[in-house]
Amino acid sequence: MLKEFRDFVMRGNVLDLAVAVIIGSAFGKIITSFVNDIIMPPIGLLLGDVDFSNLFFNLSGTPIASLAEAQEAGAPTINYGLFLNTVIDFVIVGLVIFLVVRVANRMRRPTPAPTTRECPYCLSMVPLKASRCAHCTSELKAA
Repeated sequence: MLKEFRDFVMRGNVLDLAVAVIIGSAFGKIITSFVNDIIMPPIGLLLGDVDFSNLFFNLSGTPIASLAEAQEAGAPTINYGLFLNTVIDFVIVGLVIFLVVRVANRMRRPTPAPTTRECPYCLSMVPLKASRCAHCTSELKAA
């Protein structure tokens, strides 16, 4: 059973998937930091000095000044500012993945259409449009 597990884990697809998950996790942290620390502060400044991570609806009825204070008091809140940060985070990750896949697809070279085929009699390569083999002179069926 250990040998089967080792063979399973050492297969290329499993290792590729593991590497992708680890790199994706690290990339997600970078994007989250990018959104929270670089993108959202200027947007908040443009919207009148708003800190999106501190936007919330207080459901407790008692006045609370900040989200940290509400969490410390255990007050129920709807944290729509954090949700907005997460949505923007997701959109940026989706955009980056789209761009990476787009570049990867452009880098793939299309397989050229075949221009020759094999003669079924002498196994020589002949042009697709040939009606006779140039090597054995056998009649060929139309391609």
